Amino acid sequence: MGGMNRPTAGARHEAALPKGEHPLQLYSLGTPNGIKVTILLEELGVEYDAWRIDIFKLEQFGSEFVAANPNSKIPALLDYDFDPPVRVFESGHILKYVAEKHGFMPSELREKTEVMNWVFWLQGGAPYVGGGFGHFYNYAPLKIEYAIDRFTLETKRQLDVLDKHLSGREWMCSDFSIADICIWPWIMCLKVFYKADKFLQLDTYANLMQWYEKVKARKSVQRGCRVNGFGDNAIKERHSKLDFGDEEEEQQA
Repeated sequence: MGGMNRPTAGARHEAALPKGEHPLQLYSLGTPNGIKVTILLEELGVEYDAWRIDIFKLEQFGSEFVAANPNSKIPALLDYDFDPPVRVFESGHILKYVAEKHGFMPSELREKTEVMNWVFWLQGGAPYVGGGFGHFYNYAPLKIEYAIDRFTLETKRQLDVLDKHLSGREWMCSDFSIADICIWPWIMCLKVFYKADKFLQLDTYANLMQWYEKVKARKSVQRGCRVNGFGDNAIKERHSKLDFGDEEEEQQA
């Protein structure tokens, strides 16, 4: 992980990006930010190619990936419906771009604004959960009590924001939207990747956990979590709905 950290940007080596047959080419990994995009694409039923970018091997610093995202972070999307292709980076922006292109964004101004309120809320808060709490609680080789305490309190505050908002609500907004898709992977991360559910007392956030389980039950979420993922049922690359297997395809039909 330390090899990622340098005070300069830009490509570190020459490397081409692969390209499949679909207009949407996704270069990603099954982290919370990567999962956001694959969940949305599976929810929409849009065909796409998803290529695994192994950030632990520093593949995000290859020349063509840097051309797609100068910030060298996954995910990055290239849309070949245009010539030259449109590049889209930053996970929240990719969600907005894909949702607007495929009619998944509310058309009414007030509702669209509310969806984007929560997307921006998550984009602003995720670094505290990931680079802050996740790093010092789960990954840092040196356990620093002050750092863990600081980011734990902020993470719990964010959980409380969600729990209060979800009181009496089925979804983050009036219907399932990119707001739910944007936020859910980071709650999953606390439970699955960081294994911090008991430490953070996640079960005490009853409204949030009820929402979490409802989102988790969606087929699109289950499929999206497998793409470029890490588990036993992970799909390293995704190029067709058939990549999930015939049995799951029949359940989807």
